Amino acid sequence: MKTPQITFIGAGSTIFVKNILGDVFHKPALKHAHIALMDIDQTRLEESQIVVRKLMESAGATGNITCHLNQKDALQDADFVVVAFQIGGYEPCTVTDFEVCKRHGLDQTIADTLGPGGIMRSLRTIPHLWQICEDMTEVCPDATMLNYVNPMAMNTWAMYAKYPNIKQVGLCHSVQGTAEELARDLELDYNDLRYTCAGINHMAYYLTLEKKNAQGEYVDIYPDLLTAFENGQAPKPGQHHNGRCVNLIRYEMFKKLGYFVTESSEHFAEYTPYFIKPNRPDLIERYKVPLDEYPKRCVEQIADWKQDLEAFKNADSIDVKESHEYASTIMNAIWTGTPSVIYGNVKNDGLIENLPQECCVEVACLVDANGIQPTKVGRLPNHLAALMQTNINVQTLLTEAILTENRDRIYHAVMLDPHTAAVLGLEEIYALVDDLIEAHEGWLPAWVNKH
Repeated sequence: MKTPQITFIGAGSTIFVKNILGDVFHKPALKHAHIALMDIDQTRLEESQIVVRKLMESAGATGNITCHLNQKDALQDADFVVVAFQIGGYEPCTVTDFEVCKRHGLDQTIADTLGPGGIMRSLRTIPHLWQICEDMTEVCPDATMLNYVNPMAMNTWAMYAKYPNIKQVGLCHSVQGTAEELARDLELDYNDLRYTCAGINHMAYYLTLEKKNAQGEYVDIYPDLLTAFENGQAPKPGQHHNGRCVNLIRYEMFKKLGYFVTESSEHFAEYTPYFIKPNRPDLIERYKVPLDEYPKRCVEQIADWKQDLEAFKNADSIDVKESHEYASTIMNAIWTGTPSVIYGNVKNDGLIENLPQECCVEVACLVDANGIQPTKVGRLPNHLAALMQTNINVQTLLTEAILTENRDRIYHAVMLDPHTAAVLGLEEIYALVDDLIEAHEGWLPAWVNKH
């Protein structure tokens, strides 16, 4: 009987590899999978191999592990391709994104999805994703790509625009992760929640949010959530990242919009023009906006990883608790035919009527032996669609820039970014983009530097 092959591109992201493959080894149909790990860093590849081997032993998995520095070799005959890498890493590229923007008077929180930081990251990343698609077309054309690389919407859009033959889905944990947070805020069992959600990555909304009552009926919990916030009972005090609150902005927007957004407050702060403004420290304090959050988090994660790695090396076994990532669910559903529902980032092929067709949307998808099948949503509430459109404008222009090799569209994408436009004037925006491109020498496609 054939066993699946799971290829992991970016296997140096060891903690993420641990979470995804820990989930995989919980699935009986996947316990014997061939795991092909690929990374450009030999040392980190070897570290990942140590962790994966111990994970397999702890879970009673018996598959083979192979390690590869060559991408095409790792992809040969793959059934599933998990992509999780960061081109340019924390240093130098993330540091560059933050330092150059700050020099021009633009503060950021995460800078991996939208704005100048997200745009630069996409320009660095898409050519490498295209190369994966090219290699998959040659050596594993029937494989399914599970893409975890940000900026999710722009990356996914650029791939299906140029390689429509590749079966792919963009994956994030914000839908299910936020639902779990909301259940904690209301002291509910997450398993008693029922919801429908739709929009774009990092800006999808729970269109319905219900709980099962004592009679077994589902009832709307939005009124309870609003009451809990107004009474100071939500968000829970424990929902912080190293003391920095992650939910105030989302609750404030919930009050104004009537729907709760999926992605965290530190992300949402820089997707809109309302919260990070020059000479307005009162807004930063009121909403606890964590400026420069991502660089701080990177430093913490690097330090934590060094400790974790030593612990993993010395451990006899590694605990393999299941995470809430969708990857193993998708693999199991496709491999066994057991139906499942996940939320994925896919092409808007008539799925959401009042968002641009062919943009990238996040919707519920049925997964079974037929693959990933997105579900039709219809129309979103117009005010939610309008807010998403401000982000889609940036995604549209950046995707056009890289598909047509049009440098002007990079400037236009930054011009239309809601946060940047609220802070900088036109000449300042152009100067910022010029400096970012210069600072990224060697990391961007060659055409970007042609005038």
